[in-house]
Amino acid sequence: MKTFVLMTKMCPQNADIIEVASKLKNRVRKESQWLADVKSKCPDVKFLGHYALLGQWDFMDLYEAPDEETAAVVSLLSRAAGAHQVESWVAIPNNRLMEIADTIAPDED
Repeated sequence: MKTFVLMTKMCPQNADIIEVASKLKNRVRKESQWLADVKSKCPDVKFLGHYALLGQWDFMDLYEAPDEETAAVVSLLSRAAGAHQVESWVAIPNNRLMEIADTIAPDED
């Protein structure tokens, strides 16, 4: 399984506080339906964490999926549930990246 990061923004940058609050409240109501849709359409997805963020993005989800196409379905389902913007990133464990780096430039001792 590959690890993915789903970044979600509920409203555009210039949205007023009323719109943001409304979207967040609506998100809480829709979240269980979104999770049910993901489980139905992507049964192999395993969520590792869900975080609310203070910054450019509103939410970050960490999950495992078998491939990029499955991750695309998760992203599309988030958009369909009302997210303004989503991005999906592949996350490579740091120790694996170090192993890859060693194949490119092995240590010279």
